[in-house]
Amino acid sequence: MSSLISADNTWVLWAILTGWAAISIWLEQNYKWASKVTGAIIGLIGAMILSNFKIIPTSAPAYDQVWGYVVPLAIPLLLYKANIRKIWRESGRILLIYLISSVGTMVGALVGFMALKNIVPSLYKVGAMMAGSYIGGGVNFVAMADSFEAPGELVSAAVVADNLLMALYFFVLIAIPSMALFRKLFSHPHIDEVESIGTDDKGKTQAASYWGRKEISLKDIAFSVGTAFAIVAVSNEVSGFLGEIIPTGNFGLELLNGLFGNKYLIMTTLTMILATYLPNFFGGMRGAQEIGTFLIYIFFVVIGVPASIPLIISKSPMLLVFCAVMVFSNMAITLIFGKLLKFNLEEILLASNANIGGPTTAAAMAIAKGWDKLIIPILLVGTLGYIIGNYFGIFMGNILHML
Repeated sequence: MSSLISADNTWVLWAILTGWAAISIWLEQNYKWASKVTGAIIGLIGAMILSNFKIIPTSAPAYDQVWGYVVPLAIPLLLYKANIRKIWRESGRILLIYLISSVGTMVGALVGFMALKNIVPSLYKVGAMMAGSYIGGGVNFVAMADSFEAPGELVSAAVVADNLLMALYFFVLIAIPSMALFRKLFSHPHIDEVESIGTDDKGKTQAASYWGRKEISLKDIAFSVGTAFAIVAVSNEVSGFLGEIIPTGNFGLELLNGLFGNKYLIMTTLTMILATYLPNFFGGMRGAQEIGTFLIYIFFVVIGVPASIPLIISKSPMLLVFCAVMVFSNMAITLIFGKLLKFNLEEILLASNANIGGPTTAAAMAIAKGWDKLIIPILLVGTLGYIIGNYFGIFMGNILHML
């Protein structure tokens, strides 16, 4: 059906995509209700409204450009600080519980898939997206959606289910530190320290606190964007070459082809190596994370466009159950092994948060709670999730597809 704005009106569509992404960020940083909903879901819902009311088309070359260029560029930009040696050196303790938490995500994906695979078509694609997302973050969700060619309506339904569940999950995470049962079972030195000195509430949303103003130069922008283009170009060539030369005659070879022929895995690996061995250059680029995050917000607007609201209502409930199984598994395993290995309650909650929500939500929680000593470690560990999230997402998607 026709829309008010035609599919070939590329400049106007790009203005809407980028403009609504910007408004979503502004709302998230200026209003507490929007911060709780998240800018990502605001961007998605806004696009759904525009497309369902026939203001913008459900498919257009501009949307394909976001998938083909914007999404791949966001990956390296968000990984420039992923120095593996620094992550291990400064965050070794919390890294262990984080990795244990990621196992909980994988177990949940497997259990949820086996229970619902005959009910939800193409559930393995959702499994890949959510495994990547619940170990890394939104950037991994994007990469897995593209890697497994998930249809737009399935992606939109998964995002709606995911964000609804995450909203509930974050409320639980925030409430746990005040519950007597958890305080009795776990040590909580950071909570005790905050309560002994009080907190400084400046009235800012978590998003505004995290994404504060920074000094940035033209050189930072030039090198951030220029190197991102180079990394994506090299990754495309390498993954295409490996995808052609690795045969697919059996299970093992098919898995290898799916892994090493994947441009996002190559992109992740290449960026990680560069960030580790050239840390001053890549880690010193200011603005890369901000640019990458804005590109991801544009993606969230785009995936709301093809969403048929009746279809999402019919599909999202089962996807919500699938995501709930994964989140429950993650939290249960994190709490159990955190108790056995004598981790602090704060470390356990932030590790689970960094898995399910990514480093930004984990850092935001640490900032909001006043656990200042854990902000940098959880940011570093959460950044590692951006790396391993793609590996585990691709691995899980291929495994579930074969079951």
